[in-house]
Amino acid sequence: MIGYNIKKEYNDNGFVIVRNAIDPDLANEVKNHVLWLGEKYPDIRPEAFHHHLLIHDPFIHHLLKFDRLLKIVEKIIGPNIALFGAHYIAKRPYDGKPVAWHQDGSYWPLEPMDVVSLWVAGTSSTVKNGCMRVIPGTQNKRLLKTSEMMQVDTEEYALDLAIHPDQIDDSEAVDIEMEAGDVSVHNPFIIHGSNANLSDQWRMGLTLRYIPTTTYVNREHWECILLRGNAVEEIKNNYAHQPVFDDNEHMPFNGCEYYR
Repeated sequence: MIGYNIKKEYNDNGFVIVRNAIDPDLANEVKNHVLWLGEKYPDIRPEAFHHHLLIHDPFIHHLLKFDRLLKIVEKIIGPNIALFGAHYIAKRPYDGKPVAWHQDGSYWPLEPMDVVSLWVAGTSSTVKNGCMRVIPGTQNKRLLKTSEMMQVDTEEYALDLAIHPDQIDDSEAVDIEMEAGDVSVHNPFIIHGSNANLSDQWRMGLTLRYIPTTTYVNREHWECILLRGNAVEEIKNNYAHQPVFDDNEHMPFNGCEYYR
């Protein structure tokens, strides 16, 4: 599954797809978690299930400990691993919002910008339901500041900023089509986005953003999760404690008894 040179492909193209990275049952729980969050937070669109909703969720902590995911991350950033951010960008059938072209790193207060993202597919992700699209090679471009980007209407788009169309040549864009359980790995500099979901199928994906523990998150009160290796004393990141599972507050999942 991860025997080939992931890091070389990642460095060459700015992304890599790992097939069957998580088990079907776990992928199904990712899907169920999106639906459960939708019931818990009916006023929040599923493209916007952000970090603050997930950081103290036992299911997210459980998923983060999945060894195959950590092995992928270790190949990119090394053995001392923390989660910096988690975000479901899930698109409902018929009205899932597009994500305009952007670079993830433009949004992030990381010093240095040493980070890797894993996009975990809870359902199939296809051209029809608005899969991620990337422009290979753009990981070698300069990281744009948010002040250099254009505002877009969040009634129409999932994110509020976009790279101006004049700065984009999308003729070489690649559609990242995946099945449930697959994972795409991408660089914070690579230009990517996605189209709207106008199909009759959900598109559910969980973005997990990992940093080495030598990277500082320069945002007050932001919480990370220490996953493997050691924290660095001089790097004053805040690390969340493992949550306690509560039947009235959390989605049941296979293994939730270990969090009671």
